[in-house]
Amino acid sequence: MEQILEIRDGCNTPGQLLRSLAFSKFLKAYKHAFINDLKKRPDDQKQEAEHKIEFIKRVRTRDLISILESDNLETPPQQKEYARELIRFMDGAFHHYRGTGYSRLVRLQNDVVSTGLETPETVKEKVTDKAQDLADLILDTRRVLLNKVNLEEGVRRTPGMDASPNVTAGEISGHYFNYPGDYHLLAHVPLTIAADMKTGVDYSTPSNKRAKPFYQLDHNPVNLRKFNVDDWVSVPLRVGTSLIIAFIHKSRGCIEMEPGLLNLFPFAKVDDIINHRKADGIFFFGDPNAEEKDLGYFYDQENKLLVGLVPNIDELKYFGYCKKPILTLHNVLAILNGDLPLHCGCTRYVVRFDKDEPYIAEMLIKADDMGKISLIKEDQDKITRPIFFGTETGAFACLDGFSEQAKMQMAGREVGYNKDTGSNARQIVPVADVGELFRNDPLDILLYMNNFSLIEPGETTIQAEMHIEEALEHFRLGERVAAGSTQTHRGSKESSYWANPFPLLKDNDGNILHRELYEKFSENEKGFIGDMNILINREEMKVGVAYSQLMAGAYEGNTDEDIARCGFTNREQVEQEGPVRLAKGLINLIKLQAKEKRKRMHNDPQEVSITVALVGDSRTGKSETAEKMEGILNLQLI
Repeated sequence: MEQILEIRDGCNTPGQLLRSLAFSKFLKAYKHAFINDLKKRPDDQKQEAEHKIEFIKRVRTRDLISILESDNLETPPQQKEYARELIRFMDGAFHHYRGTGYSRLVRLQNDVVSTGLETPETVKEKVTDKAQDLADLILDTRRVLLNKVNLEEGVRRTPGMDASPNVTAGEISGHYFNYPGDYHLLAHVPLTIAADMKTGVDYSTPSNKRAKPFYQLDHNPVNLRKFNVDDWVSVPLRVGTSLIIAFIHKSRGCIEMEPGLLNLFPFAKVDDIINHRKADGIFFFGDPNAEEKDLGYFYDQENKLLVGLVPNIDELKYFGYCKKPILTLHNVLAILNGDLPLHCGCTRYVVRFDKDEPYIAEMLIKADDMGKISLIKEDQDKITRPIFFGTETGAFACLDGFSEQAKMQMAGREVGYNKDTGSNARQIVPVADVGELFRNDPLDILLYMNNFSLIEPGETTIQAEMHIEEALEHFRLGERVAAGSTQTHRGSKESSYWANPFPLLKDNDGNILHRELYEKFSENEKGFIGDMNILINREEMKVGVAYSQLMAGAYEGNTDEDIARCGFTNREQVEQEGPVRLAKGLINLIKLQAKEKRKRMHNDPQEVSITVALVGDSRTGKSETAEKMEGILNLQLI
């Protein structure tokens, strides 16, 4: 496998850096990769390639140390010229390290558990300092070497020369975690509990879309007899209320998923590790011992553990195969526990009042793509309400539908994937606070996102006064027009039950999949319907359909005459203007709901929260509508 660079040395000077085990490994790997590349050159470059290969084979660490420790290189001239050639080669290695290479700086932090003198927050400060120290040392070493051979003349271009590792991880021993006996080998893989990572990076992966389903298996896909503990990184994740341990293979094409995961999900609480909470699920990405038949999840009944796996196959090396399977594990667990997973965006709107007139003061995201509702009876009135919990603090955002202003807001916090592949370029960017995911907020508004029906000017973009059964038909049918990021052709309509609360419970033709899970979901839904109906009759909750029109321009069922009748000059305009119209309708609905909610409360509070969930699959307009609302409300100055 193509190696990554794992740095465990503690270095303070250029000399220590060049003598370190990590540098030795890096130089060996870089030389190997460079030689392999040269061997692939065409025949008309063969002679140049062979001479370069011979030069690369002669490169030794001791020569670099000799240059570092020398006072001058004036004599003999041949030695001076070789030294310059050597440092030019190393400068190429430097740019490879900070560009296409992948590095992890690792620090063991067992004190977090063993002594209690450290916390994840103090560890986070330490790993940040270590990452910066290493970056500064690498830049300093480069400058010294260039100076030694008179290659650092003229303007110095330090700004922008980011030499920090891709990830700096604070780890604890995996033996602190309570794995079931059958999975004891996993305890030999250290657990990452804090991290600092390089942002503003775009990773190219072998694939940039999902084509294979992640379904239930009739066998356990992980073979621990062939499991090499040294080849894996493990990260304990808090996915909603579930604890899921993600194992990522260190090979290139797989390890690039690590920064994305760190930017998407919060770490599991160290208290859960200390108190020996068992994992609800474990997930393996890039297992080299697995085959395509092992793609999916398996419930280990004996160990009460959900196991998911993605094999090390190029077609599956895409971040969507990391994010969606983890969320699938969460959703299966939610259904089994009697909850209702929602494929949705969810936002809590803080509404304040000025002389009884409502205004939206804040938009606080609770979920960008997935969450769940739990039916919880509140003490004050003994009414059971659907309480929403989110799963991710980040968003796996498709850049196709975002404005340049929105992209600027992501800058500096983002981890990107496949920006040069055209459609379906993605960025993972933090959008929610961890605390917001777990607030006990009851849903006030639940809407299904229709992304293909055109709405004429002056007509409402939201139908929120539907009868419960009429509204639920839209949720159950789950229609949307696809953008082409999955196997469905762009512009074609597809149907997925409840907007595909992974795993898919019904296919496009209405056939039931995962029957036992479908029946359990249906049972949960019945309880939800009954309690929701009470809240609708009490006018505490609204349910219906929202029309984003996001893919209405691409939808093959809409004619050019339909586009013009609905006030759009062309099909491309629909994608930008449709969510704006919905955003304006949502703002009005939220204010009306806030006024009604305030009337039911005592003492006329000056602030109420309205929690809104927009249910829909990819590219139905959840994130795009939220972005347009942010722009309309001007809650941030850009």
